[in-house]
Amino acid sequence: MITLYDFASTLPGVTFNPNTWKTRYSLNYKQIPYKTEWLEYSEIESVYKKLGIAPSAKKPDGSDFYTLPAIYDTSTNTGVSESLAIAAYLDKTYPDKPTLLPAGTEALQAAFVDAFLSKFGTSLRLFVPAMLEILPPSSVDFVISSRTAMIGKPFLDTLPVGAERDAEWKNFEAGLSAVDGWYQKNGGGPFIMGDTLSFADFVVGGFLGCGNAMAKHIPEWKDVLERNDGRWKKLGEALEKYSHVV
Repeated sequence: MITLYDFASTLPGVTFNPNTWKTRYSLNYKQIPYKTEWLEYSEIESVYKKLGIAPSAKKPDGSDFYTLPAIYDTSTNTGVSESLAIAAYLDKTYPDKPTLLPAGTEALQAAFVDAFLSKFGTSLRLFVPAMLEILPPSSVDFVISSRTAMIGKPFLDTLPVGAERDAEWKNFEAGLSAVDGWYQKNGGGPFIMGDTLSFADFVVGGFLGCGNAMAKHIPEWKDVLERNDGRWKKLGEALEKYSHVV
């Protein structure tokens, strides 16, 4: 049995983080039995160390950084973090299930992740206030204090407001239009590879799932789904069958 570690919130049973969405989509698509364990931010590092899971990344000062998603597979006694690494593990360990990284595309899928994020840059800060609205109070305190320590200045002061927020929304919309341009070259079909679903679509779907979960706190979100001739609403609908939470 696989355990998926996801972020706890004040919305029971709701995935709100774009990265954990990628892994939830991956597990559901491959039809691999799993369960979810919901963690507050302050619990993540201890769980990693208890299970022997390698740190997710490095902080700017070179110290270990622990975040989600992570999985632990009791059938192999293996823990894996980071959504793309998890996808590769799932394909290798469960090759008889639908493929997340079609043969010969793993490098391109990794490049897609970087290219997708590069199109949005600092505009992803737009989602932080909504995230803080749905986190448990202890996680809110942890996020603010840990991010402040990491960047060396008050974290909340880095969030866009007023004219800066308006500008960031324009940047976000421009990023969506750029990604829409990629999808237009797929030869038809709702996915980046046309009719073939792959991990790259879960990267985009993760942000859609994130926005949908926090839509109550993001007034512009309804308009986002209708942009680019409804591309993002349609993609979300195509992925809906893989969005259940267990």
